[in-house]
Amino acid sequence: MSTAVNGASPTDTSPAARRKVLKALSGLLLALFVSTLSSTVVSSALPKIIGAVHGSQTQYTWVVTATLLTTTATTPIWGKLADLFSKKTLVQASITVFVLGAVASGISQTAGQLIASRALQGVGVGGVQALVQISLAAMIPPRERGRYSGYLSSVTATSTIGGPLLGGVIVDTSWLGWRWCFFIGVPIAVVALFMLQRTLNLPVIRRENVRIDYLGATLIAAGVSVLLVWVSFVDNSFGWASWQTGAMVGGGLALIAVAVWVESRAAEPVVPLGIVRQRTTALAIVGSLAVGTAMFGAAVFLSQYFQLSRGHSPTEAGLLTIPMMVGILVASTVAGRLISRTGKIKPFIITGAVLLTVGFAGLGTLDSRTPILLLSVEMLCVGMGVGMTLQNLVLVVQNTVPLKDIGAASSTVSFFRSLGGTIGVSVLGAVLARHVQDQIAHGLADAGLRSTGTATGADAVAVREIVRVAYGDATAQIFLLSAGAALLAVIAAILLKPAGLRSSLDLTEKSEGAAVPAEAG
Repeated sequence: MSTAVNGASPTDTSPAARRKVLKALSGLLLALFVSTLSSTVVSSALPKIIGAVHGSQTQYTWVVTATLLTTTATTPIWGKLADLFSKKTLVQASITVFVLGAVASGISQTAGQLIASRALQGVGVGGVQALVQISLAAMIPPRERGRYSGYLSSVTATSTIGGPLLGGVIVDTSWLGWRWCFFIGVPIAVVALFMLQRTLNLPVIRRENVRIDYLGATLIAAGVSVLLVWVSFVDNSFGWASWQTGAMVGGGLALIAVAVWVESRAAEPVVPLGIVRQRTTALAIVGSLAVGTAMFGAAVFLSQYFQLSRGHSPTEAGLLTIPMMVGILVASTVAGRLISRTGKIKPFIITGAVLLTVGFAGLGTLDSRTPILLLSVEMLCVGMGVGMTLQNLVLVVQNTVPLKDIGAASSTVSFFRSLGGTIGVSVLGAVLARHVQDQIAHGLADAGLRSTGTATGADAVAVREIVRVAYGDATAQIFLLSAGAALLAVIAAILLKPAGLRSSLDLTEKSEGAAVPAEAG
């Protein structure tokens, strides 16, 4: 049986068929770009945003974490829905949710409203990120996916790393203001909606008597949320060896344990344990956790380092991350084409993971006076590492599961990558905050100063230097932790089984339901 995809056979590689695919892909990439951008565009603007809405340091972190958390929690649900219903309709629905969240964020008046709106925005982001990958898998044979996965990797990573640059420009432009960090994505998302309505046509596979495991998704989100709240407050509001720590850690782990039990018995689990237990998927999940931690950590904390430790403006901080963006663009594009040409994925994932580790190990030695040229080389390595691993970890899984499981498998890997980013930003942010606090306190004591609020003249200069040094040292500490996470990705990549890309979409494989004609719209 051959199923039409965008008006052509899925095995048709003629120029006309490729043009149809590229037209549909352009709308998907536009939606992916703007949704991913939303996660990091606020990082350069956060100091001004939190000041404007009168937020606290804890709320500072949660403006980013709230979006990552709901993205993580809803990604598997969107992926499972894609196995059951129209992918085109789901993509459009997720973009609509994203737009509503963006508008609500832009008009927020308090930190609580902003965090809630960002959480809503994350629901849409989770749908877009999962469904774009699933749509790509449904449109393009595995042998050709390397080329197109390179485009996805470039868009995802560039928007993630480029977010701080755009956010910096927006807040430094007097006639725009921080609210445009949220509004800027709305017109782009609307354009993507219209483009997809005209260009995207995918097969719909429907199965009878299926259920979405909302209970499992809720338990997973609740368990992760409790642990992240604990990370945000431990060693500040309460101690490590306290009843609050016992209650929150014990409660979070218990919720996750119950979620695993529920998933093992659910007819349609949001995280299929059978797929997770497969060697390739399990190793790709480990790698995705590490890459998610590294990518979001680099995007959020490098911008902060350049502003607070080096004294640059938000725009300048964004510009200084350009070497990382160049590394992502070049590595993802070249690796994608070579994968399509050779049919091999594992060598590129290993190389990318090694570059990621080397880059972060180098950044782990920085301080407030590290030469910018050296930092640029290290950021280039990190960017190349992200570019060669980000989408290829999804691609290697898509190549090993049947078509009926591609939605669940792809979204599962994306789920753990987002989870890595969520946990990474929270944990690294907590480590950074505590290290900075300790360093500043020690620095002030050594200088004979009692507080930062009353310093004037020469004392003020000394205080500024103490703060700069503290943020430089603290940033080095969290990048050393990122290097450790990247090393896990190296080990996972080495353990992957070598596999060549298949040359068919596997659309003829029998499944529980039958394919119906392509969507009309």
